[in-house]
Amino acid sequence: QVQLVETGGGLVQAGGSLRLSCAASGSIFSIKSMNWYRQAPGKQRESVASIASGGGTYYADSVKGRFTISRDNAKNTVYLQMNSLKPEDTAVYSCNVRAGAYYTDYWGQGTQVTVSS
Repeated sequence: QVQLVETGGGLVQAGGSLRLSCAASGSIFSIKSMNWYRQAPGKQRESVASIASGGGTYYADSVKGRFTISRDNAKNTVYLQMNSLKPEDTAVYSCNVRAGAYYTDYWGQGTQVTVSS
């Protein structure tokens, strides 16, 4: 069974920083990509950042230049460094790992990030 455990959410003032971590454990093989999504109240879930097995990265336009995704392959852990946070970054952030021959999606439980103005 695969588990994704996220840590690092919380309350921060605008302009501040937070670092999210997501550690994958269990029978997870051949990770294709590790990804962060977020969902704000009343809005659809959106992709925030992704990092592929080869190291290529993707960022949503709204976070480019402020967020950095990275991964530790030895620990099956993905990080999201969030700087210059804005109130509109407030959301539940969820970790996603896509793995295996069939690109199976695994999800973490989500962690709340609240940015006060």
